[in-house]
Amino acid sequence: MKSTLRKAFLEDGAVVIKGLLSPDQLALCQAAFDWAVENHGPNAFRMFDGTVQQSHVDNANPRAKEHLENLVAKLPFGNLLAELWNSNHVWYFAEEIFLKAGGKGSRTLWHQDTSYLPWAGMHWANAWISFESVPKENALEVIRGSHLGPRYDGTTFLDPNDPTQPLHGGGLWPRLPDIEAERKLKPDAYEVLSWPTEPGDVLLIHPGTLHGGAPVDEAFPDRHTFVFRFFGDDATFNPLPQPSASGYPRQGFLFTEELSNLEPGAPFRHPTFRQLV
Repeated sequence: MKSTLRKAFLEDGAVVIKGLLSPDQLALCQAAFDWAVENHGPNAFRMFDGTVQQSHVDNANPRAKEHLENLVAKLPFGNLLAELWNSNHVWYFAEEIFLKAGGKGSRTLWHQDTSYLPWAGMHWANAWISFESVPKENALEVIRGSHLGPRYDGTTFLDPNDPTQPLHGGGLWPRLPDIEAERKLKPDAYEVLSWPTEPGDVLLIHPGTLHGGAPVDEAFPDRHTFVFRFFGDDATFNPLPQPSASGYPRQGFLFTEELSNLEPGAPFRHPTFRQLV
């Protein structure tokens, strides 16, 4: 692996790997994605209004767990991430699914995944796989190096007039900056990274990066994206604030029983997570 790739991921928090997946591997992912949309799990948020406009987000579908673990074992992520992180082990956490269709899908608010999941350490990566050719203006955006900075409170995603409405509150974590408002006043206020991608490309981001965007519009009406999440040796349990104004448990909303006995700072481990390396 080129040292520049490792350096970019560790310092920037995101990198695109061109052509990582073969056409056959991409077809397997596409089939799994289509099945998962039709057979959604208990964490899914869906809007199918009977027209071409659709929205679907799902996380860690227990119905898909075994199949996706077997699929991920056939993909090149284990060895890739072991080398990228210099980690002796790599585990698969779970999937996330994004479907936006019909040309109406506003940009996702800026956030860090670590505001919603109890993750700390450098050995984390979300692998974004889109099945369309995604133009830069419709791509996910990340703030360069933000995974090395503060862990912000999350946004509730509920107040259209306040994109930083605190998820947990209590002042334990700093409030999210209003990045879009600041960019309107000063376009270069943040160092924003984004890349156009083609099918087979994979965007790797550290979940501690501030990221958002990825809208669809009339020019780019549909996007289907599979996200696989992984962790390595330097991954620890860092619980969410308690009490949380939104009622979030300390271990987040995924695998709550499996993570309930972990102590702060403990290695992020449990037999439920499939080891790839």
